[in-house]
Amino acid sequence: MGSSINESPGSPRHHAHEERHTPTSLGSPHRVVTPNSPFSEEEVFKQQSRSPSYPSSNLRSPYNDREAELMKSRTLDLPRDKRKAAGGVRKRLGSNPNPAPSPPTPPARPASMKRTKSKSKSPAHAPKNPPPPPPMHKTVSVDTALSDKSSSPSSIPIAPPLHLKHPMVGGAMLTAAGTPLEAFKDLETHRTGFFRKKVTIANMLAWTKDSIKRPMIITRDKQQKKEAVELFKNVQQYMGDRQGKTRVKELDKLALTICSKCWEKKGLRDELYIQLCRQTTGNYNPKSLERGWELFSIALAFYPPTIKFRSYLEGFLWKRVEPLPENKGCPVEVYAQYCHKRVEKMVQSGAKRGLKKPSLEEVNHAKSAPFHPPVFGASLDEVMELQGETHPHLPIPWVVTALCDVILALKGPQTEGIFRVPGDIDEVNALKLKVEKGDIPMESLKDPHVPASLLKLWFRELEEPLIPEEYYEECIANCNHPHNAVSLVDSLPELNKQVLFFLLRFLKNFIRPENIKKTKMGLENISMVWAPNFLRCPSDDHTLIFQNTRMEMAFLRLLLKHLDLDKTPPTSSP
Repeated sequence: MGSSINESPGSPRHHAHEERHTPTSLGSPHRVVTPNSPFSEEEVFKQQSRSPSYPSSNLRSPYNDREAELMKSRTLDLPRDKRKAAGGVRKRLGSNPNPAPSPPTPPARPASMKRTKSKSKSPAHAPKNPPPPPPMHKTVSVDTALSDKSSSPSSIPIAPPLHLKHPMVGGAMLTAAGTPLEAFKDLETHRTGFFRKKVTIANMLAWTKDSIKRPMIITRDKQQKKEAVELFKNVQQYMGDRQGKTRVKELDKLALTICSKCWEKKGLRDELYIQLCRQTTGNYNPKSLERGWELFSIALAFYPPTIKFRSYLEGFLWKRVEPLPENKGCPVEVYAQYCHKRVEKMVQSGAKRGLKKPSLEEVNHAKSAPFHPPVFGASLDEVMELQGETHPHLPIPWVVTALCDVILALKGPQTEGIFRVPGDIDEVNALKLKVEKGDIPMESLKDPHVPASLLKLWFRELEEPLIPEEYYEECIANCNHPHNAVSLVDSLPELNKQVLFFLLRFLKNFIRPENIKKTKMGLENISMVWAPNFLRCPSDDHTLIFQNTRMEMAFLRLLLKHLDLDKTPPTSSP
């Protein structure tokens, strides 16, 4: 629309129009630049740039602050549920639900004030594309780093090596193995409280004084679920974690009850082990803790864990083979080392054989086994050290000479199938327990197959075979070379060589022509049943073990034929 008033450039009305002010949203005056304005173009631009009409992004509008305070005061008067709803609306809309209109765009910079490039590196002249941030420190494998030619050896960050300590148990070094118990996938879900809140795995695997209502391991067998809950009560009672005192004599019977339950029902064995893992974790009562580890050693005397749970149990035991400050008052490391070693032995030999359930005598022996070196499953050096006080005059283990004497006294060389026919397994177990205590009851033995089976078992359970593993490959390679085989025997350790000579002299009694007619055990048969007790294949490959069986027999046959056994004087009746 045009104006009806004629305004000439020189009229007073026109000058008034030149100097009028234009209000903004905040009332900030800005001069309108006209061709006859007294201000230069550069001065007007500087003034407008400093004006609050064009606030920077880090400035807050007073309108926004007033609206935010008003919104907050209104919200505090609302009930809690509506206050949360209002808060959600405010969070979505921001502090100002009715935002002010965006300020006008500032005027373009005059050509006379255009900035020129400066060589100074001030923050105001930062480049459009800033350099990327420095990479985070990470560990680089040596092979990857060396394959990159652009990286220098001094710039490769390599993680420090991890040094694992390997505790020594009975002269043998334990190997770090096993999986953390928390990773076991078959753990049952436990819930607690009024709202049935799920129990965390950490709490589920920690000591508790309360009973459980569900088993620790998932099972569909309803009867086994009940027995698992009852088993946990028995474990708590043995450890003294339940109300009421239990006498020492009753403790042994209770341990026998626990082991007999798991002996009869194999599905409860892993359940028992994981319950013991729980009750010995975070248990700060030394008496209760020691009884829990006692029960560990008793159970491992009769049956091993299943293949599925073995790795987790080994991982649990491995973490405790070194002394910890929280285990003061209880030799946890002694129990853990014994149990770890026992698991490895039980995996090879299997559970206790025979039809008889565990006996009270076996339970008492297993309880003290961690602190008394065993006769079975030890090394030759350990057995010799153990008998230093009882049999100081014998140059070889007394158990070998004693069992050989018993076999000869029971007319073993005239018994058909000697060393081939196994003795009654329950009688063998009973005799083994007597031998562990240092006693061999001659008057109660009538069957020569029982001491013969136990003699083979002693050699088979040696921690290191009679002919050490480092000689195994050489023995197999020279199974058809008598001279080399004899030379190899001469290079064995002195104790191993003395035991080997004694045993070969003993076995020669059974391959005499007059005895072969009665025993039906010639050189081939004796070599077949005794070769696994002289040599032990270090490989786990069943095909290789089967292939080497004939060569092991051939090597023992060479020794019985060609070795001059008169070089070492006999130490007993053989």
